[in-house]
Amino acid sequence: MSDLQDRTKRFALNVIHFCKSLPSTAECRIIRNQLLRSAMSVGANYRAACHARSRKDFLAKLPLVEEEADESQFWLELLNELGIGASKRVVQLQDEAHQIASIIVASKKTARK
Repeated sequence: MSDLQDRTKRFALNVIHFCKSLPSTAECRIIRNQLLRSAMSVGANYRAACHARSRKDFLAKLPLVEEEADESQFWLELLNELGIGASKRVVQLQDEAHQIASIIVASKKTARK
């Protein structure tokens, strides 16, 4: 398994553990569900890209990873701005989502060459 496959899976696991600590208010349930879905999609879609049948297929799958990482950042930003969840942990997860998205952008550029 590649380092980025491990990293995207670890990101999903970290988000799962973080979401367990969120309160059970109506808005938190919605954000939690959306965040869980997008964070787990980062790893699942990257794994699918790694198993692409061609470079064209690989390049078609990478934008999904970038979109899901960006969406994860959005939900984490909302939690941070609402003051929900441990602020330090939210910022760490936001940073990891941003770094993954940046790596995917660089991967797309490299794969196009």
